[in-house]
Amino acid sequence: MHVQYILSIDQSTSGTKALLFDQQGALVGRADLPHRQIIHPNGYVEHDGLEIYQNVIGSAKKLLSETGISPDAIAAIGISNQRETAIVWDKTTGIPVSNAVVWQCGRGAAICQQLEQEGFAPMVQRATGLPLSPYFSAAKISWIVQNVPGVREKMEKGDLCASTIDSWLLWKLTGGRSFRTDYSNASRTQLFNIHTLRWDEQICEAFGLSPAMLPQVCDSDSFFGETDFEGLFPHPIPIRGMLGDSHAALFGQGCIQPGTGKATYGTGSSVMINIGEKPVASKNGLVTSLAWGMQGKVNYVLEGNINYTGAVTKWLVEDLELIASSKESGIIAASIDSTEGVYLVPAFTGLGAPYWDSDCRAVICGMNRTTKKAHIVRAAEEAIAYQITDIVSIATGEDHVPLKVLNCDGGPTRDHFLMQFQADMLRIPLNVPAIEELSGAGAAYAAGISSGLYSMEQLMQLRQITTYLPKMPSEQREKLYSGWKAAVSSILTK
Repeated sequence: MHVQYILSIDQSTSGTKALLFDQQGALVGRADLPHRQIIHPNGYVEHDGLEIYQNVIGSAKKLLSETGISPDAIAAIGISNQRETAIVWDKTTGIPVSNAVVWQCGRGAAICQQLEQEGFAPMVQRATGLPLSPYFSAAKISWIVQNVPGVREKMEKGDLCASTIDSWLLWKLTGGRSFRTDYSNASRTQLFNIHTLRWDEQICEAFGLSPAMLPQVCDSDSFFGETDFEGLFPHPIPIRGMLGDSHAALFGQGCIQPGTGKATYGTGSSVMINIGEKPVASKNGLVTSLAWGMQGKVNYVLEGNINYTGAVTKWLVEDLELIASSKESGIIAASIDSTEGVYLVPAFTGLGAPYWDSDCRAVICGMNRTTKKAHIVRAAEEAIAYQITDIVSIATGEDHVPLKVLNCDGGPTRDHFLMQFQADMLRIPLNVPAIEELSGAGAAYAAGISSGLYSMEQLMQLRQITTYLPKMPSEQREKLYSGWKAAVSSILTK
């Protein structure tokens, strides 16, 4: 029998991974290519959309070359992508009108402030499930239209496409024949009504945008189009799964029932809890999004997003030059018993959920003359766990099904110190699958199930899991977490 594989493209904030999954859903190969982080002196953060697309092609070629798998063996393609990052391009030339505005970039803050002053914030939150914030795509696209010369005129003529990265890649891979997105990505733009399941014309108008520039919204397991990857494949391969990376990780973790949840540890982090087929509004700073659309039905999630988790460690390495590599972080943190009262709140571009304060800034507090490098490194590690704890504590306290276990994924889950500290802070077990590429896996699983290659039951039976159990005494835990809350309170502007 001819062996078939699923090719998954996981396009993240820091780079692009091409992943190959076999007929049992096992990962058999991975190839990575990084892209530039374009950071301006004023704090703007950008990516080059054309560079990202070329890396998608390049990583797939590299993967097939390194694994020796024939291009003929690829049955379908899945795509997961960094969310909220916005890109606008000329539909005639296929060239972006500017660099993509990354989810971390807060350049749309003034646009959101103006809309808030005009009274739009409650309406936006009711319709989209999201608080009015420059974190989401709407203000980023609006900023491009308002500030890049000639773009508004092109929009008014109907010559532009605007989207999250998934639609851009799909458009390029299909030679401009398919301009679509899925429910998960659409729900993160702040332009999509999660109740009517349509682009919200009133909100688009408020942001000064035309709904005609936005992609068609489809189920996450749809037939999105076909591509030969610029000649890599001898014939066009169907793209059968497309999800935002955090949603893909939720699906890859098998969190398809209400009350199941996960935390993705990446550049930033997303904590998601499946709440079923009806939306529920959070009263305490979480957002309501669409998990996905599958087989004609949508599921909703409660979610909290954190701007800086893995990026905190990267800051220690690249900017402070305090440690040589991120792999050292957990080892150094574990080399001392505590931070001795030092806290790091990584609000470099403000704080996301549950605080939603884009104006506050980072702080290291509690230092004294005996504070050493290890204390700061450990404080950075602990800050990741504290932020996840903030969100889980709220989500489980809002009359929803309490989490009995948190599924965790992403590169930082290899950090044993971080995972144990996280279990101690949450006071529930953590399950960490052996495969860390859960975003790519989720997109592959969606494509494979849609293609008839997999079933979810089969995929979950093959999982290998490491479990971390809480060990820290409750009194110690409460003292540490109270110190964190005090440190955060000291910088909040709202």
